Order: sequence, then structure tokens, then C-alpha cells
Amino acid sequence: MSAVPARPGARRSAARQRRLRVLVVDDHDVVHWGFRVLLGEQPWVERCLAARTGAEALGLLATLHPDVALVDLFLAGESGVDVCRSIREASPETRVLLISGAGRMSPAAARAAGASGFVSKDWEVREVARAVRMVGSGMTVFEPTAQQPAPLLTERERAVLDLIAAGSTNREIAEQLYLSPHTVKEHTSAVYRKLQARNRAEAVQRAQRIGLLS
Repeated sequence: MSAVPARPGARRSAARQRRLRVLVVDDHDVVHWGFRVLLGEQPWVERCLAARTGAEALGLLATLHPDVALVDLFLAGESGVDVCRSIREASPETRVLLISGAGRMSPAAARAAGASGFVSKDWEVREVARAVRMVGSGMTVFEPTAQQPAPLLTERERAVLDLIAAGSTNREIAEQLYLSPHTVKEHTSAVYRKLQARNRAEAVQRAQRIGLLS
């Protein structure tokens, strides 16, 4: 006897009822446990586990078989982008939602990393949870350009960052941008703070990961 195809409405209903397995990857204790508690309480979540490092996340893949992984963009000592790629390589069926408190990431850069979405820690918790559910259900979450928050860096800070990436010293940057060395130092400090970087090399690496530099 041949099977009767499910009606579109029945398929949609089944999709709504499907419960998701979620993996949270974040190295900050409050965020780490906060998201685990928040998502664990959702009726559409079957199970939620959390990891603080990329290695822990990869180790949990075989145990949890997550539908979606919520990955912090800036993990201590490693890149959330690299963790995203590693998760996708080890578990292609797991979709990744990147999250950051350090501004936005361009949709192109997030997609290039294999992510299905990007959200900010400035969002309300309900919106983050909704984004996790959407990505876990096969959708993508990228804000339209018109609705995206203001750029992470000002135009002047971007110019300073570009010259830092080119290897220019503060004195050389001051000469090229017609600024005082003190002003360049202030802009450089602002770039470090916004990118959560400790030095020039780290600032350039993090800017590249979120699409601020090619």
C-alpha cells in the first residue's frame, strides 16, 4: 500500500511541534548559564547543553547531536568564527547562530563562516530565543540593512584601523590622517575597546572575522 503524502498544513504543524536540541558555546559564566537556563525552559527545546571552549563544544556534538549551536563570536583565546566552521565540518546538520556583544557582523561574513544567522547580546532575551528557534528550524536570521544598528566603529576609527592593518605606526597614522599623535592614540584605544582586543594584531584579527577588514 502506497503512503499518502502529508498535507502542507500537517507538515507545518509537525515542524512547529518538533523540539530542538541546543548547544550554547560561551566563555562568560553569566551568559553561559543564563542562556542555558533560558533555553532549557522553552517548551520547544528538548535538551540544552553548554560549552565554554571550542574543544568542549566539539566533544558534545556526538552526545547531543544539536540542531542548532549558539556560539559567541569572541571566545577567550579563540575565534567563534573558527568554532563555527569546526562545528559545521564535524556536524553538517548542526546550524550555527553567532552572537556577540561587541557590535554587529556583516551577513556576508557570517555566511562565509557557515553561520545561519547573527544576533547581538543587546537584543531582548525573547528575541534571541526566537532567533535560536528559527535557525534550528531551518531559517536564517539576518537583520535587513535598514534595521541594523549603527556601525561598530566611526569613520575615523575605521580609517585608523585600516592603517593599523597596513602596519603603520601611530606617528605615521597621525601624519597620513593629519591628526595629533594623542588623537590617534585615543582612536586606537577606542578600536581596542570596541573590538575587545588587547593589541594591534588581535584588533586586526577580530576586525577581519566580523567583516570590518577584507
